[in-house]
Amino acid sequence: MNWSSPVTHHVLLVVFGVLGISSLIGLILSKRATTDAGRATVANLNARTNSWWVMVLVIFSALALGSIGTTIIFALVSFLALREFLTVTPTRSADHAALFVSFFMVLPYQFWLVHTQWYGMFVIMIPVYAFVLIPMLATLGGDVTDFLERSARTQWGLMVCVYFISHIPMLMSLKVEPLRMGPAGPVLFLIAVTQGSDVFQYVWGKLCGKRPIVPKLSPKKTVEGFVGGVLTASVVGACMFRLTPFNPWQAGLVALLLCITGFFGGLVMSAIKRARGIKDWGTLIEGHGGMMDRIDSLCFSAPVYFHVLRYFFAKD
Repeated sequence: MNWSSPVTHHVLLVVFGVLGISSLIGLILSKRATTDAGRATVANLNARTNSWWVMVLVIFSALALGSIGTTIIFALVSFLALREFLTVTPTRSADHAALFVSFFMVLPYQFWLVHTQWYGMFVIMIPVYAFVLIPMLATLGGDVTDFLERSARTQWGLMVCVYFISHIPMLMSLKVEPLRMGPAGPVLFLIAVTQGSDVFQYVWGKLCGKRPIVPKLSPKKTVEGFVGGVLTASVVGACMFRLTPFNPWQAGLVALLLCITGFFGGLVMSAIKRARGIKDWGTLIEGHGGMMDRIDSLCFSAPVYFHVLRYFFAKD
């Protein structure tokens, strides 16, 4: 991260300014709440704000340490997400070898590839080699009960929680210009737009949401919230073009793409949760649920964003 850049200074001012104002509002509301329902709502808001303080500090600390710090942090994020994913999907004792290899060999090797910037192996290791290896290991257990479903769950967990997320630190290896904030800029753009879209959709949904998009999967997601949140986040993304090699209209279009893919990432993860009969993936992050509840939209937007940057803006 280029700490001397005015863009970096502006980003820090805006991010911590928004968090500071949110904390102040939460403090005021907590003193004014008079009903049990009101106090519960304010407590949830303050829990979410406090969690965002922690997440923002972790992200900026990782980016400050460069590609190594970012890679380590997102490797940990992937580990926690994969644990949540495979905890709520049924496995059997015959899957133990495949699970061990997934957690302690495939995952660290994928992020080692990020660290070494070996793109050729990075892009095929999980969708080719790991996908072949997982069912091979599963057969050694000799258990054919739901064999296809069990293998597919482990493969899908690796794809979503490890392969997709590993594209975030891999962004720092791309040679794109101009980067006024350094390699951290495109990473912050991705996170800010995708997570911002989730927040704006929530706000617009609360303000004027009436028609659920897919009520059986996520009854709180509305057409009005989706449209308002995506458009707002796209405009914000256009205003953040200085974090990227994009000009304003390119940043707006890419932000729109991230918002749409991120929305469907959240919807797909909601479908899995509903199929398993759970509300949240876990309780790791107060006010947000589990790690997967926080990064579900990033799982889908990160690889799309990486390849847009690589194929259309990166230099050989």
